Amino acid sequence: MLGLQRFTGSVVTQLYRRATYSSNARAASAALATAASSNGHGSPDDAETRASASAATATATAAEATRKQKGSGQMVAAAFSSLRNESDPSVKSTTNPAVNNIDERIINAKTVNGLLAITENNNAFNRKHALKIVSILAEWSTINRVKISEFENDSRFLRLCRMLGRTALPKNGVNGKNGSSSNGNNSTTNRISGFRTDDLNTVLGVAGDDEAAKLIASISLPQMVKVMSTLAQRKRRSTPLLRSLAFNISSAADQLDLKQSADVLYAMSMLNFQDSVLGAKVCADVQAALPKNSEKSAVVGSILTSLGIMRYRDLDILESLTQWLLKNCEICRPQDLSAYFLTAALLNFKSAQLEDVRKKLAKSIVREDFTRQSDWLNYVWSLTMLGLVEHGQLESVLRTDFLPLLQSDKAGLTATSKMRLLNLNSYAQLCATDYKGSLLAPDSPVYQVPMAHNKSKQILVNGMLDALKSLLPASNHVLTSVDSKMGFLIDATCQFDAQRNALPLDKKHPDAIRVALMVVDFHDICHGTHRSASGITKLTFDLLEKSGYQVVPVPYNEFSTSDKLLKRVQYLEAKFKDVVSGK
Repeated sequence: MLGLQRFTGSVVTQLYRRATYSSNARAASAALATAASSNGHGSPDDAETRASASAATATATAAEATRKQKGSGQMVAAAFSSLRNESDPSVKSTTNPAVNNIDERIINAKTVNGLLAITENNNAFNRKHALKIVSILAEWSTINRVKISEFENDSRFLRLCRMLGRTALPKNGVNGKNGSSSNGNNSTTNRISGFRTDDLNTVLGVAGDDEAAKLIASISLPQMVKVMSTLAQRKRRSTPLLRSLAFNISSAADQLDLKQSADVLYAMSMLNFQDSVLGAKVCADVQAALPKNSEKSAVVGSILTSLGIMRYRDLDILESLTQWLLKNCEICRPQDLSAYFLTAALLNFKSAQLEDVRKKLAKSIVREDFTRQSDWLNYVWSLTMLGLVEHGQLESVLRTDFLPLLQSDKAGLTATSKMRLLNLNSYAQLCATDYKGSLLAPDSPVYQVPMAHNKSKQILVNGMLDALKSLLPASNHVLTSVDSKMGFLIDATCQFDAQRNALPLDKKHPDAIRVALMVVDFHDICHGTHRSASGITKLTFDLLEKSGYQVVPVPYNEFSTSDKLLKRVQYLEAKFKDVVSGK
């Protein structure tokens, strides 16, 4: 147990320092995650990192005297034992008037002595109260309202350390694990940071997620945000803990500032945690705080990137972010602007001020702003989905000399890059008016891209194919998993005459109605306040229609493999009837 305590004490600060906003969230959002890493997605954590980097010694120094009285192994064991007993009715009694009185005294305390005096001769005082006091002292120390020296050797503070199971570092500031040391102001800063980090470890170090979730209501809103960020950095997707955090953050009367909002959205995107109430709370707080920010575009880029990764579509917040970028475009970094275009494209969002976006934002980005060719490709691809791409930009990625440049990137020519090049090549041929530029060569290696659905979507596709084969039993009437050569698979194709009779696909029929069936699963749509098909799904359907297909979408919320085969057959039959009658 002592080893666990030392491990958490030394590693958490490093985790905060190394925190970068990166992800490879499915093929459709791979580039967005790259933008997250390059545009300083982790920058909203920088201020907290500096605060966190400083605490390793605060509580440690204060607990040195305690270590002489009692072995630190016993201290840690006792602390964790008390956490395990959290659910024991004899240990916690929230209805006890004495407990309620302590909570009231903690809230009303204005001085260090006032806080620490609550710990004296009070049988109802428990670990939750200690956690609250430690949180308050941490905040006061950070804003320089009090100095660590005022309480670090106070016996009442040492008692809190024992209750929370904290261990101590040597007073000279030397970390026993890595041998690093600090002095002067740095030493004080390190003590403060460790003080707050240990406070978080009290929640994050609990073995049981359900027990840890009970502690969330006892900590402040900034501490809740910090716990959520740490979960993301540790890639610890604890559903009970995340739900407790979501509930308590959403219920808080205080507003999140812009950095805190960015931290919460980052955690939600990294942990793939969807919560509509929390999302609405954060978006509302971003809208309230956004007008006050006139200097930092990195936090705006971070928010945009997280919204894109989550596929969280809220038209109000997206419009507010658009207006902020238009108003502050002079201070915006190219990576923050490219994050906007990529997120808007993925979320199928076109601003009411699209022409201003074209003139002021799109025109301000040039190819030289991107160090990696894949970033330039992703930018052109996003402009294409928004209808803002220029012929020169299309040609720049379809020229024969672009492929070697793309292969020279560290990641090389990825499957995602190939599919996006195929999207652009098809768009240039089918949608770009009067395009006369270069196209991909027929023997280009870009066409050699493996494509397959994820497991959950393939189950839906298989259920659809079972019903389709009952309708069209002849093998030459249906083709499945067709490579469109446009960067995506067609789940199934068939063709009919005007009387809705199926026609064989191995013969040409000039007047045939060509049908493309496309399964739309959970990952093909945007979530949030304003749900819709994602930008990728819309581009796919547009290219198919331009190729002469009648597209029949099969949404996951209308078509279920748990339905009987007859019901699925009737569903597809009704779809075909609508297509033929509408021709």
